[in-house]
Amino acid sequence: MDTNTLRELLAELQRGAIDIEQVVRRIRLAPYEDLGFAKVDAQRQLRVGFPEVIYCPGKTAAQVTAIAEELLAHDQTVLATRATPELYAALQARIPAAEYHEDARAIVVRRETRRLAQGRVAVVAAGTADLPVAAEASLTAELMGCRVDRLTDVGVAGLHRLLLNLETVQQARAVVAVAGMEGALPSVLAGLIDRPVIAVPTSVGYGASLGGLTPLLTMLNSCAAGLAVVNIDNGFGAGYVAGLICRMAESSDTQVAP
Repeated sequence: MDTNTLRELLAELQRGAIDIEQVVRRIRLAPYEDLGFAKVDAQRQLRVGFPEVIYCPGKTAAQVTAIAEELLAHDQTVLATRATPELYAALQARIPAAEYHEDARAIVVRRETRRLAQGRVAVVAAGTADLPVAAEASLTAELMGCRVDRLTDVGVAGLHRLLLNLETVQQARAVVAVAGMEGALPSVLAGLIDRPVIAVPTSVGYGASLGGLTPLLTMLNSCAAGLAVVNIDNGFGAGYVAGLICRMAESSDTQVAP
């Protein structure tokens, strides 16, 4: 929404032609900010509670920086996923407040200070090789205001490692289970806890894992109830869903019965 349109909208409100709820509704449905090479959805946070996220592969450093600056102009937190150190260096030259999270391969510029949700998200990684995807999920949920517990290297090859940490998982409102190889961890977790499990297949494994296709099919064919699956290596998508579950549960907890 450009400045002139916003002025006209506020003038209508001042005249009494529309009410506050109509203003909010029209801003939520406002069009994008057109940068020529990208159409930035600056109203996404107002509509869905979290800003548009920048997927870096395929974009130049100048393009990522321009999109980030547009989001910051609307006072929104920036999350840029799958970012390289070189991209970060170029962006930080323009935006000094940018942070690089090497483990998650992500750039963050914080604007909004979110109150931490009362509930927790558990991000469980089968092996150390799954950590980049697990870190992406953790960072996403944290930026959505959730408390995150991370468990690493607790895959089914040594099931006792998971069982010894099961209490932490049981306290979460949503669980992200990240696994490559045969991808069995999410099914095991879903059979042990009464929480939704979001399964993330990773492209970790030997030849027959087929770049993550084998764990993806394992997870899709799971007989365990309460398990949903995102795409291969999609830590962001899993963290986002877990964050929504955590926030919705908190909202439900704070509602007062009539």
